[in-house]
Amino acid sequence: MLIKKPADIQPSEITPEGVYFNRRQFMLGSAGLLLSGETLAALAGKKSPLSSADKPNSLKDISSYNNYYEFGTDKSEPALYAGSLKTRPWNVVVDGEVGKARSFGIEELLKQPQEERIYRLRCVEGWSMVIPWIGFPLASLLKQVAPTSRAKYVAFETLQRPSEMPGQRSRVLDWPYREGLRMDEAMHPLTILAVGLYNDVLPNQNGAPIRLVVPWKYGFKSIKSIVRIHLQEQMPATSWNMANAHEYGFYSNVNPEVDHPRWSQASERRIGEFLKRKTLMFNGYGDQVASLYRGMDLRRNF
Repeated sequence: MLIKKPADIQPSEITPEGVYFNRRQFMLGSAGLLLSGETLAALAGKKSPLSSADKPNSLKDISSYNNYYEFGTDKSEPALYAGSLKTRPWNVVVDGEVGKARSFGIEELLKQPQEERIYRLRCVEGWSMVIPWIGFPLASLLKQVAPTSRAKYVAFETLQRPSEMPGQRSRVLDWPYREGLRMDEAMHPLTILAVGLYNDVLPNQNGAPIRLVVPWKYGFKSIKSIVRIHLQEQMPATSWNMANAHEYGFYSNVNPEVDHPRWSQASERRIGEFLKRKTLMFNGYGDQVASLYRGMDLRRNF
């Protein structure tokens, strides 16, 4: 199989999305998925009533079919190259329109009460997975910094370290990767910060050591390897919207009625299945989140 190096990828060849790996490194070789690296203690996650009843994809699926452009644009490249990422020490700065700005070390974040959240993941490219994340509500972290009344949006930023993230040596996107949510979206009970999956720490290619998960939005909204969370009054710039605003809106809610300019969003291919299935509005989470967008034109605000 010919794999392009990140520097060889042209902007016209790209689209967003994905997942990745950490603590235990996974490498995809000719014999399949090979486990190597240190093994750490398993994460204990309380079962959540917010989990989907869908059967999760296998760990091999989740860790070998990824979009993480910091390590390359081919689906196999994150698993091949993400082992170079050093996730200790790691700090997440939370600042902006808050009363108690501070930095959280990853060890402190791992001590937050964790839950297992089995969520559907829908990629804007037309494929999907079901992933058993381990994490905690973003709202519980934001409450610790006392948001002010001026905090209308939450901006997120990924680590920028080209020496360990070879895809950042290319101009595929304007690095570092940036994403954002409206404040009510960020505080919603379904929105979590994930630190693990399948009762273990996140693999590097899935966004280690901490990533956002917003299950009713296309996967590229769920930013990985977060180093900064900034609360602000104005809508933040986001990476894919900056790259192509015509194709990738700020909200990026899963909506089978709004096609991508280059393909339909009416159906999806779940990894591991042959036949396509119908895509659900808000990825099937409409009962919980539709009220956030009452009165909005979801075609205009895509």
